[in-house]
Amino acid sequence: MAAGIAMGIAVARPQIWSAVRLGVNLNRKSAKWAFFSPSASSSYSSSSSAVPRTLILYSKPGCCLCDGLKEKLDAAFSLSGPNSLHDVQLQIRDITSNPEWERLYQYEIPVLARVHDDGTEETLPRLSPRLGVELIQKKIAAAFSQ
Repeated sequence: MAAGIAMGIAVARPQIWSAVRLGVNLNRKSAKWAFFSPSASSSYSSSSSAVPRTLILYSKPGCCLCDGLKEKLDAAFSLSGPNSLHDVQLQIRDITSNPEWERLYQYEIPVLARVHDDGTEETLPRLSPRLGVELIQKKIAAAFSQ
């Protein structure tokens, strides 16, 4: 796992739901993050020169819109093709674990944010719950190509 990323859980995509549950059940005083690599065989190390592209989902337990988006993101990340997200790392953050995240996003979740190379976050436009998986994949790929 890359240096500077703390308190994360690195898991393969097929284990997404167990990782989310584990992330949600962590001590409330610690940051509740779950990290997902695009495939079981890929991992990032501090010696790697390539910086993974990162997408953050701000969420919280019991949010039905968040759960629906998590399902669609899991499906979108598994699709191949010209808009493949195989090199994007999904990070799910529980806003109830951080007062600043809760203040910023309590009325907005689910919120997607793209992490730039310099570490700054850019909030992406809200995705309609009615969007299909292919369109979600296309919109996220477009956000990373800008």
